[in-house]
Amino acid sequence: MKTHIIRPITATLSVIILLALGACSSTDNSSSAQNANQSTTAQNTNSPTSKNPLFSDKNVAVAKNFKATTVLQGLERPWGMTWLTDGAMLITERPGRVRIVRNGTLDPNPIAGVPEIFASNQGGLMDVSVHPNFEKNAKVYFTYSHGTSQANRTRVARATLDGSTFKNWEVIFQVSQAKPGGQHFGSRIVWLPDNTMLVAIGDGGNPPTRLNGDFIRKQAQNLNSHLGKVVRLNDDGSIPKDNPFAASDNADQAIYSYGHRNIQGMAFDSDANRLWSTEHGSRGGDELNLVEAGKNYGWPEVTHSKEYTGGEISSERSRPGMIDPKVVWTPAIAPSGLAFYSNDRFGVWKGDLFAGGLVSGDVRRIDLDANGNVVKEESIPIGGRVRDVRQGPDGGLYVLTDEQDGKLISIEPTQS
Repeated sequence: MKTHIIRPITATLSVIILLALGACSSTDNSSSAQNANQSTTAQNTNSPTSKNPLFSDKNVAVAKNFKATTVLQGLERPWGMTWLTDGAMLITERPGRVRIVRNGTLDPNPIAGVPEIFASNQGGLMDVSVHPNFEKNAKVYFTYSHGTSQANRTRVARATLDGSTFKNWEVIFQVSQAKPGGQHFGSRIVWLPDNTMLVAIGDGGNPPTRLNGDFIRKQAQNLNSHLGKVVRLNDDGSIPKDNPFAASDNADQAIYSYGHRNIQGMAFDSDANRLWSTEHGSRGGDELNLVEAGKNYGWPEVTHSKEYTGGEISSERSRPGMIDPKVVWTPAIAPSGLAFYSNDRFGVWKGDLFAGGLVSGDVRRIDLDANGNVVKEESIPIGGRVRDVRQGPDGGLYVLTDEQDGKLISIEPTQS
């Protein structure tokens, strides 16, 4: 297996466990995580087009030529953001609110019309995305957790934005199996050029959480379960006829890819037609993947992660028929939010990926060459739990910090 593995030069076992647990918790000590992050090294991986890996034994560089500006704060556990056609921004707060930002000012009143949300542990109101034809239909899409602590699942809903109210809230998809606990909902949304949508669904949680008599994480390999998958839907929630398993009698037709643990970052490169994702590992083993239709990404049969207790999840790091990651982060950075930068405004960043880190408290700039090969990465320190990273319609790059007093931050290079 050829992978880009980031390992500590020096780290005590206690620091490693602290970082790993932070990957799946709703809180963490960001300053400690940031300090530990500065002593990581990088080995570059095989690329989408090359089997010859690039290796680096140098520390991950900390970016110097950038500027971070706080646009606003006062957000409670923000999770996702999107823009309306008039330039206003919608931001979700995990407790179950949608906030609107106009001209850099946060409206003190949440948008009305959001139903009751299961907001517990990692659950709540999560991603938000406008329909590609929002200007005509005013449709806004959401992912959120629904149910109780004993039985909950990820839902996808859409509603019509009418002034300061959401109307006609409609659930268009929900995960097939209810699960116990409050972990691993996935929930990122990405639109494809054909106006179908991809939605990431987590594997349901860590041991000892069980479903159907076994650890729930094994559902990621079950093609009759939505858990641990990326699903592809039409804008009304129906199943596209060209989905990879649409003609199968032995798989759920909504499935686009499988073998995922908990994807919380997805970004689409429309020029190269590439879908990128970042997903949480367990204790280490966070991944950057190039996601393709119908492919198996291995979890939990193949992984660089370990159990939180330190034991092996699997002795296999690669297996024929399963897709290797392009980057592996150990210790965990807890990746959440991913942007592919495609604008000319910051030419030096064009064509690069930007991955947020909850535990690392930074944004990782992942330099890609013209063929999509991973060349190198650098750390852009933010100093808080980075939950989402998005390119705005103005060509800016924006970051949300997942905190009780969360911030919206803009980052930009200071050299062209």
